[in-house]
Amino acid sequence: MESNQAKHGLVGPNDPIQRTQYPYVTGTSVVALKYKDGILMAADMGGSYGSTLRYKGVERMKPIGKHSLLGASGEISDFQEILRYLDELILYDNMWDDGNSLGPKELHSYLTRVMYNRRNKFDPLWNSLVLGGVKNGQKYLGMVSMIGVNFEDDHVATGFGNHLARPILRDEWHENLSYEDGVKLLEKCMRVLLYRDRSAVNKLQIAKITEEGVTISQPYSLKTFWGFSAFENPTVGAEGSW
Repeated sequence: MESNQAKHGLVGPNDPIQRTQYPYVTGTSVVALKYKDGILMAADMGGSYGSTLRYKGVERMKPIGKHSLLGASGEISDFQEILRYLDELILYDNMWDDGNSLGPKELHSYLTRVMYNRRNKFDPLWNSLVLGGVKNGQKYLGMVSMIGVNFEDDHVATGFGNHLARPILRDEWHENLSYEDGVKLLEKCMRVLLYRDRSAVNKLQIAKITEEGVTISQPYSLKTFWGFSAFENPTVGAEGSW
């Protein structure tokens, strides 16, 4: 049976399958780290339509099951699709009612397979994902890219955060970081990203996950200072600039 699209001449029966290969509404960096009681994660709430900062209330961190927290940069609709996959997975796991539940390590492994599978179909989910959690006293933090590249570390970042936040984290992170110091460190990273990333917006959330569960803060803004001389006249001394 011909589809309605074929009847109206929009798609021919022998035409190649067309897929969306370009992200439309995207979010920028996610930064996360381990601290002494669990995992802290930060992301702003901007959603860019191309190069236009169109939406300023997009939540990009969500609790997954009992033990995990997921943050995403990249295409927002693809992130929503991933959340649907995870909802189905958690529901299926709960149906066993065996007293066990999926932990962050299992969910991270699942996401690596999903992202790599879609990459192999030339239909990638256009996201970089950060998955953190605590189960049985064990902290876990990992990330996975849109083509399935993945790793586990004490601190991770996506997008511009890989270039601008990770060096700060390498210098200042330590294993016994308190909650207050962890929040200050994440705020420092997010402030640098706000200064340097055109897609960042000064409205962010910080989430924590411990054995007790997930807490995601209300949106708030950082104090900023824009009076640096390099900001006022950025091309001074630049060779070949306009």
